[in-house]
Amino acid sequence: MAPPPCQQRTRRRRSIRGGTWRHRAAGAAAACALFLLVPLLPHGAAAADEPAAAAGPPQGAAAFEEEVIFRADLEEGYACFRIPAVVSTTEGTLLAFAEGRRDNCDDAGDIDVVLKRSFDNGRSWEPLQLVAEGGGDTHGNPAPVVDATTGRILLATTRNPGQGGGNCPAPCERIPHLQYSDDDGATWSEPRDIREQLRPDDWNSWYATGPLHGIQLVEGRHRGRLVISVNAETYAGGRVTHNHGALAYSDDGGENWQLGAVDTWPIAADGTFRQKPSEMALAELPGGTVYVNSREQDGTDLGHRNYAVSHDGGESFAAPFVTQPDLYTPQVQGSLLRLGDDRLLLAAPADPDRRRTLMIRSSWDGGVTFDAADRGAVVTTDWSGYSDMVLIPGGTGTVGLMYEAGPVDARDEIRFARFTEDWLGPRAGPGPSTPDLAPGAEPAAVTGSVGTVAGRFGSGAAFDGGGDGVRLPFREELRLGAGDFTVSLWFRYSAGTGEHPFLWMGGVGGRAPQVWVRGEPGNGRVRALMTAVEGAAAPAGAEVVTDGAFNDGEWHHLALTRAGGRLSLSVDGGAAVSVPEAPGTVSRTSTFGVHLGQRPDDRLRLVGALDEVRVYDRALTAAELAALRESNAEPGGGNAVTRLPLDEIGAGGAGGA
Repeated sequence: MAPPPCQQRTRRRRSIRGGTWRHRAAGAAAACALFLLVPLLPHGAAAADEPAAAAGPPQGAAAFEEEVIFRADLEEGYACFRIPAVVSTTEGTLLAFAEGRRDNCDDAGDIDVVLKRSFDNGRSWEPLQLVAEGGGDTHGNPAPVVDATTGRILLATTRNPGQGGGNCPAPCERIPHLQYSDDDGATWSEPRDIREQLRPDDWNSWYATGPLHGIQLVEGRHRGRLVISVNAETYAGGRVTHNHGALAYSDDGGENWQLGAVDTWPIAADGTFRQKPSEMALAELPGGTVYVNSREQDGTDLGHRNYAVSHDGGESFAAPFVTQPDLYTPQVQGSLLRLGDDRLLLAAPADPDRRRTLMIRSSWDGGVTFDAADRGAVVTTDWSGYSDMVLIPGGTGTVGLMYEAGPVDARDEIRFARFTEDWLGPRAGPGPSTPDLAPGAEPAAVTGSVGTVAGRFGSGAAFDGGGDGVRLPFREELRLGAGDFTVSLWFRYSAGTGEHPFLWMGGVGGRAPQVWVRGEPGNGRVRALMTAVEGAAAPAGAEVVTDGAFNDGEWHHLALTRAGGRLSLSVDGGAAVSVPEAPGTVSRTSTFGVHLGQRPDDRLRLVGALDEVRVYDRALTAAELAALRESNAEPGGGNAVTRLPLDEIGAGGAGGA
């Protein structure tokens, strides 16, 4: 909904304790700052060739409302707003923080910390306030936390000298600051430097508070403690040498802070990190455990998110961070909120490669796993990025979501949404599945309306292009790594246009390690691609294509093999097309999924059928492939990492995590 036309903004000076700070006010609050909140369905509609990533549960208009609260054309003097953070005060006021970027949307330059307040649970918002002025410097990464005992609102931020619009060079002098408000966010103390408490001397490269809200513990022996997150890097010898994910805590209402749990990862000899947790979201689990879910930034372990827990109030981690390979998000900050005793919410884009399709996914096991993307609640199919969540005051169970989004760019605006648990939907039971006969494998989840048809051997699976897919639960055995492999499957389709995935293993996008095969009838070919990465080198790809699309509606056997430094593709036992392989691993860094009939982001779908889909972690011989084609004979050496006959699709065999 477009806001009403805004009148000319005015400025006034406001004196506060500890200094004088500007406070921006709209000339006509009713016209400029208080936007009508009306029931909406989730934003955005996917283009015809890019269907939405997931349908989500039924989402009624009455259970979901939202509005735009920060956008450059609504405020004087700002080119962009980013990095949302939101808390609820003891008075029931919602405080929505953001970075006000004066020159452009870049992460460096003249950046202020700004605030809007709502006294009616997010239905309307006061004019913009300036909380911490950059004054030419970069001042951001807001991490607010509320002390319920005193009512004081603490705000941690990070500051570095302005670079004339350029990025802060490494090593970068980024300094944590702290300020507070004792009057429900109306006025703020002057930011004070707290580097002596929270920044060790060797954390001298990147350093950031939050961003997003901290927590106050309400259970266990550390109840009353305030906890926020920080992340940093160490720079020495001309390069970054260590990455640090950490918690900071205060037991005196935020007057003094201590650095607590730290998870440090060193750089490897080849210039890579196993993990680089950053931008950590916090939630308190039942019993007082602190759960931390983090953006994973370029580490070699599979996945774009990881997690750790602390059982001593944030003083130490129980174990190092662990990645979540099949939790689909791009590399982006995400936010957490505990809802009730057994439900933990994660807000983050669900596209594995790009910042779009913001979704709320639920965990029912304390954040170890989250619902798959096909079971999440879609907030928007627009471009979308950072977010934060808050429980709306009043005990109704309504959740407030503050998030970056836009129809053109994820940085276009910051929205505030309100939704109920009814909109999220209840916990879903096990869905349809199909057996995987590989050793130790669980059944594969079936989505959409996959049906059975007469296959090449027994029955096969039919896909109608309307959200149909088969998704394997993650197992370490599915990682093909840098070794040889063979893909063997039967396909049948008659489409004349489009791109029709048969099998997809790994990530999505030009930089993600992956292996896939698909029919491309518009180009008259079947195409296979592998993307691999070795050490700190850039990813490299190799692709093979057939002469002909084989889209005649008959069954055809496909074999894709990596062996002897080459990638080879053959159909129906014909002469293989072969090219030099891309050196390195096909299973690293990115999210990881194995799908039949769809790309992992669900933006390409098969209209056709598959049968006897198998992947082996070795190169099958010509004789073994011939036996597979002719009699469906399993090779004597085995080594199948997945073996899907697709003879049956049963109800209730696979969960949604």
